[in-house]
Amino acid sequence: MVSEPTVADATNRIYESLQANNADIDVHIAVLKAGMARTGLKEAVFDPARLVQNNRSGRKLMQAYFRQRGVTVKFSAFS
Repeated sequence: MVSEPTVADATNRIYESLQANNADIDVHIAVLKAGMARTGLKEAVFDPARLVQNNRSGRKLMQAYFRQRGVTVKFSAFS
């Protein structure tokens, strides 16, 4: 039996994808969405310090892109 990727695994893969010019981002978003559904989470939380474009424009673009794919994105508090 193969275990399903966790939300944390999917989130880490999304960070890696963002660093790699969004390679396979849609696949990773789908895995994240499935993981969130399994665990009952309503929104994904990302650390803005790990984003390639950590500015308001970049965060809003990320939220819009994920929202189109059915995932609500929030960002952890800035330090």
